[in-house]
Amino acid sequence: MDKVLSARVDESVASKVSLLARQLRTSKKKVLEGAINMYAEKAAQEQKIDALDATFGAWQRDEPPAATVRKARDALTGSMTRHQR
Repeated sequence: MDKVLSARVDESVASKVSLLARQLRTSKKKVLEGAINMYAEKAAQEQKIDALDATFGAWQRDEPPAATVRKARDALTGSMTRHQR
């Protein structure tokens, strides 16, 4: 799912993004996503960030899986109902 992200950047950066998108015949979105993904990968390698270690135990819950699923479904239903009004 796409999400709108707004950020102020220098004019030269905005121009580079537009130029790259035209040269690569792709969207500015793809240029930015690719650049951010490469930056994140590089940062993870340099800082030796391990996603497994960073999230270890995040899936352990005191409630049974069925209760977690029910809560998620209830939240989704509630948000859909709220937006239909």
